[in-house]
Amino acid sequence: MNMHYEDYEVGSTRRSIGRTITETDIVMHAGQTGDFYPHHMDSEFASRNAIGQRIAHGTLILSVAVGMVAGNINEEAMSYGYDRIRFIRPVHIGDTITVTARIEACRTHPRRPEEVGIVEEVLEAHNQRLELVMTATKLYIVNRSDEGTA
Repeated sequence: MNMHYEDYEVGSTRRSIGRTITETDIVMHAGQTGDFYPHHMDSEFASRNAIGQRIAHGTLILSVAVGMVAGNINEEAMSYGYDRIRFIRPVHIGDTITVTARIEACRTHPRRPEEVGIVEEVLEAHNQRLELVMTATKLYIVNRSDEGTA
């Protein structure tokens, strides 16, 4: 897939299929990151806190959400990072999330306006009850087409 900066349309949307978060997801993420906080790993501890059960790591949900809408590789774009990441509600073992990705803005790159642009894509993850659980803005640096720079 080769989408140039000029090909992106503000408001265009993609939606993922569902994915259920498992205990294995949480244990693997803890092992990869070193985050063994009891909120994620200790059922007894979690049962005594306000949420009442273990919760998935916010960074796990962010990673899964990004992967769920990754789709085809765009050879003309690279990730530039993430802004405004918020973990709105906890995600529990057995929750199924779906993700919507919406192009929010397209702007020129401040130092290389003839070569690349910046595309902002808002990711929203919802659980099976359609409650918003996470939101983030993904930034892409996208090459301009030869026609767009003439």
